[in-house]
Amino acid sequence: MKKTNVRPLGENILIHPEKPEQKTAAGIYLPETASQERSQLGKVVAIGESDKIKVKAGQKVVFRRYGGEEVKIDGEEYLISNYKDVLAVIG
Repeated sequence: MKKTNVRPLGENILIHPEKPEQKTAAGIYLPETASQERSQLGKVVAIGESDKIKVKAGQKVVFRRYGGEEVKIDGEEYLISNYKDVLAVIG
C-alpha cells in the first residue's frame, strides 16, 4: 500500500480494505469470480477533521459490508466511509 495524499472531509474516513481470502480453511483455492463479497476488514489510512471520529490512522477496523463509496486512487482500491460505518477496532 502506497502513501496517499487524500484527506477525507468532515466525519469521513479513508479505509484500505483487505483482499478477501482466496483460500478456504481446508486449503482449497477459490477463483476470483467465486468471491464477489467485499471484505469487511481494513486499515484506516486517513480521517476527517471531526472530533466525533473515534478511530485513528493505522488502526485495523471492521466496517459495514455495504457502507461507504469505493474509489480507486493511484491504482489502489479504497473506501471512503462515514465514521459511523466502523463497527469495531481490531487489536
